[in-house]
Amino acid sequence: MLQQLKARLKGTNVVLLGFVLAIIITTMPKQRHSGSGDIQIDLDPEALKGRWVLINYWAEWCKPCLEEIPELNAFAEAYGEQVSVLGVNYDGVEGEALARVIVRFGIDFPVLSQDPASIYKFNRPEVLPVTFVINPEGVVQQRLVGPQTLADLKRVTGL
Repeated sequence: MLQQLKARLKGTNVVLLGFVLAIIITTMPKQRHSGSGDIQIDLDPEALKGRWVLINYWAEWCKPCLEEIPELNAFAEAYGEQVSVLGVNYDGVEGEALARVIVRFGIDFPVLSQDPASIYKFNRPEVLPVTFVINPEGVVQQRLVGPQTLADLKRVTGL
């Protein structure tokens, strides 16, 4: 009897785990692997509701942008359950060329495959770096100009 109960519980755990994984996978942004270890994603604002979203515009020629990347990486790693940090290459580099830049500069957070300015109804920045802070309700709360630190990002999100 105990053996049968254990077998049933194992099956139940597998089904429950599968169900949880299915929910997680279907609510995450669609991902395209570029083949170089990085991830370029398509933005799905509905899947991001309930989380803070930081959209950071950067370019490889922007020294302050490159200095800011480790801070964004650290923030994404420390608060990844509550925040989505997303990058936008200002110059519109795509595909394998973008993948090489992402790897070269050590960007650990996803980079959007398209500019989200029209989705969130903000103007494309004219200076770099710029980070748009979107609250869990999906509303742009703040526009941060210049390189941000981990402390700055914690303060603006209240984390």
